[in-house]
Amino acid sequence: MRFPLIELLAAQPGLFLAIAVLLGLLVGSFLNVVIHRLPRMMQREWSEQCAWAEGRAVPDMPAYNLVIPRSACPDCQHPIAWYENIPLISWLALRGRCSDCGAPISRRYPLVELLTGLLFGFAAWRWGAGMQAVFIWGLLASLIALTFIDLDTQLLPDNITLPLLWAGLLINLNGVFCSLEEAVIGAVAGYLSLWLVYHLFKLLTGKEGMGFGDFKLLAALGAWLGWKMLLPIVLAASFAGAIAGIAMIVLAGRDRAQPMPFGPWLALGGMTALFWGDVILRFWLGG
Repeated sequence: MRFPLIELLAAQPGLFLAIAVLLGLLVGSFLNVVIHRLPRMMQREWSEQCAWAEGRAVPDMPAYNLVIPRSACPDCQHPIAWYENIPLISWLALRGRCSDCGAPISRRYPLVELLTGLLFGFAAWRWGAGMQAVFIWGLLASLIALTFIDLDTQLLPDNITLPLLWAGLLINLNGVFCSLEEAVIGAVAGYLSLWLVYHLFKLLTGKEGMGFGDFKLLAALGAWLGWKMLLPIVLAASFAGAIAGIAMIVLAGRDRAQPMPFGPWLALGGMTALFWGDVILRFWLGG
């Protein structure tokens, strides 16, 4: 099947790169909404389910989702106008403060926008114009959202991990990133490997070392990239997580007993395998 627009962009790599970065900034702005609202949407749903299970009246609450209500300052409830919501530019123009009450706006917002824009641009440069780059943008956006949600709440929502898993299997029906066989084995092995680690750790220590969301995220990465990439993903995640943990203990005085989310490091390992997995495997295999 031909895609004329993609063919046109393939002939203009500079234009495609610019579009990718701009799209990434816009997607990053939306991801900020997802990161902030999705955990709260889940909490509302759990509260309603608990009330229903206990036979209590479900409280009548105003609509709250990724679209409603309109974005507003959390301090003064000043509605955010469209010109105050331009990725990066608005935050810089407002000097990181609400235009009405002057309350500081978290640096997280421009960081997510910039990170998404850079990753989209790098993927466009790495793979060029084509559907493969579009699929990769979807994977990257999901990993960014999961990373910051996990950092905030230590949750990896099924609303993202499960669709990501199924998307990886569907995309690899045509072997976009690996064969369907490798994708299925990757999904199963990704889930079971961390499931076994979880239960062995619990058996030895009586404590839970990670959450079930981590199993699903590694399964999703296995579905996208295949079983051969699971070891590089886990090794990169473990190494980065260990370095970050040690740094926070030594430099920030973090309590050793305080749990640290593993999802962000799995996401980082997944991105590492996505961009450089073939190089890593060739190095290991001596090819």
